[in-house]
Amino acid sequence: MTDSRSTITRRSVLRGALFTAAAVPFGVTLASCATGGGGDDDPTTDGGGDATEPADASNPFGIEEGSSVETVIFNGGYGVDYVEFAAEIFNEMWGGEATVEPTTEITAALQPRFVAGDPPDLVDNSGAQSMGFGAILDQLEDLTDVVDAPNLEGTPIRDTLIAPNVLDSGVYDGKLAAINYVLTVYGVWYSKSLFDANGWTAPTTWAEALELGAAAKEQGKYLFAWGKEAATYYQTLAIDSAIKQGGDEVRLALENLEEGCWSLDAVQAVFSAMKEIVDAGYVKPGGSGTFFTDAQAQWSLDQDALLYPSGSWIENEMKDNTADDFQMMGVPAFVVDDSSALPATALHSEAGEPFIVPSDAANVAGGKEILRIMLSKEAATNFAKTKLAPTVIADTVPEDGFGSTALVSQVEMLAAAGSDTFTHKFVNLYGLNQAQLVVWNAFLDGSKSVEELTSDLQAITDEARNTQEVVPVS
Repeated sequence: MTDSRSTITRRSVLRGALFTAAAVPFGVTLASCATGGGGDDDPTTDGGGDATEPADASNPFGIEEGSSVETVIFNGGYGVDYVEFAAEIFNEMWGGEATVEPTTEITAALQPRFVAGDPPDLVDNSGAQSMGFGAILDQLEDLTDVVDAPNLEGTPIRDTLIAPNVLDSGVYDGKLAAINYVLTVYGVWYSKSLFDANGWTAPTTWAEALELGAAAKEQGKYLFAWGKEAATYYQTLAIDSAIKQGGDEVRLALENLEEGCWSLDAVQAVFSAMKEIVDAGYVKPGGSGTFFTDAQAQWSLDQDALLYPSGSWIENEMKDNTADDFQMMGVPAFVVDDSSALPATALHSEAGEPFIVPSDAANVAGGKEILRIMLSKEAATNFAKTKLAPTVIADTVPEDGFGSTALVSQVEMLAAAGSDTFTHKFVNLYGLNQAQLVVWNAFLDGSKSVEELTSDLQAITDEARNTQEVVPVS
């Protein structure tokens, strides 16, 4: 069979399946705070906020045959080939040309284009150089119509989500401005084989982490390693630990950029515990001058360090630089002690990799169509299998995790956490990461005290509060 005939056959099958979706009802309303999406001009609502069936379920956004679509995708831990997978399907379905441009510098590459009114059709606004959502919110499409549309298999996308609140991390000021594609689990990662060989147990408290650091030193190893572009991975760990220790008081103070939020007792307890580890020499030196993936390889390949805090993209990001039989596993962020507001099993988990469709894009419909294809069962399963991480689409990961111990560990952590999951998004919302990187690099290399760390982070927070519109979080 020739390539041409193969393409025609695939397009016929896909388009035929979508035409059968027209009979599927769209009665599910947007959950939680996402109900603000869609006004009178939104094609997915009747003016009262209830979802309605698209006029043409086989083509809900009005794609024209032969459409060109430009996507710019953050080239991080997950690469860009999963979007290329969706782009190929788009091209086959619509006879068009969808392009995928990788970048690690989202702000530098796209901020001038947003200002000029010429943004791409679809963007993965992720990574350390991502654009702050507060600055571009009014330039983004509300994506409610995407989750109300049928996927390639003919099922409303909303009905295939792993949980109703999985959309919440993309909601800003009541608007579904981003659809976060990957279900990310944040934790501290380690080698099960190395731990088993030495009789070590993964810590659940900072005191246990300190003890493990001493054991690591005896073996000529370090407890942690870090790289300059990812120093704020330790800030995420600190925030997660502080929220578990102090509860919603801590989370809300940080999310709302409150005065003195970094001086709360739970935050200070975590900072002090981290400082003790730094001062004890349990953090591999030189991180502020080390490229982050090189630092990660010190942990995953050389095994110079025992632990590494990260999101669950870490296995895929380091798949070519991980020791044989590493058996990567994860544990949730540590608590300070047993008086914590949340149990040790509580977990920071959220949908990540925020995909946005700019309203000024040349092909808004095309951007939404690529995203709809990505949210199909076919594309989501492909992602889980090739990236060893789940997407926000349910039932795409088998029990054996496609042979990945890290993926199985994610499922186990989510099950153990149950309803004790949480997230926070103020860093991305207000674009704070760049300034915070400088502070955390200095703290991890031992040149800043807890007091200086606190003061510097508060100054960054105060500046954001005084110069940007604060979006209240409750």
